[in-house]
Amino acid sequence: MSTKYKATTSGNAYFITLTTVGWVDVFTRVNQNYTIINALQYCQKNKGLEIYAYCIMSSHIHLLCQAVDGFILSDVIRDLKKFTSKKIIQTIIEEPESRREWLLPHFEKACEHLKRDQKYKVWQNGYHAEIVESNWFIKQKVNYIYNNPVVYKIVTLPEDYYFSSARNYADLTNELEVIVLTLL
Repeated sequence: MSTKYKATTSGNAYFITLTTVGWVDVFTRVNQNYTIINALQYCQKNKGLEIYAYCIMSSHIHLLCQAVDGFILSDVIRDLKKFTSKKIIQTIIEEPESRREWLLPHFEKACEHLKRDQKYKVWQNGYHAEIVESNWFIKQKVNYIYNNPVVYKIVTLPEDYYFSSARNYADLTNELEVIVLTLL
């Protein structure tokens, strides 16, 4: 498997994008957004994940982050995807979900080609990771992350999108604490 777009080095921050299989809009439901928020909070507290910026879109998640305290970011992301995949499926099964009849078969079909025994697959293989190498890069990626909901015409202003750290930078109520960068 290629490591071109993987967080393979220690001590570096990365811009990471995680995408659902088939770009399915899973995170249009508040409960699924909280699945991600809760998992990210767990990783912050227990897996050395430092988050500087994030945005949960309907089918993908953007993070500007790094692992510290001896943790390896690729391991943290692997564990995050594994846990959230199970939790997303559990939520679809157990909580009200009008799309259950096609979501579950979609995630089941995504497993057909796998060699390992797996019933559902929520996330695309791997993830897109770009190493942070300059302040310019940080500013560019944070701007991209925050303007995603604006570009998709979900909100007019980045800080109006609730599941984004644009709210942290605007000093508004938020669900996930981040390390606010002063260079922005």
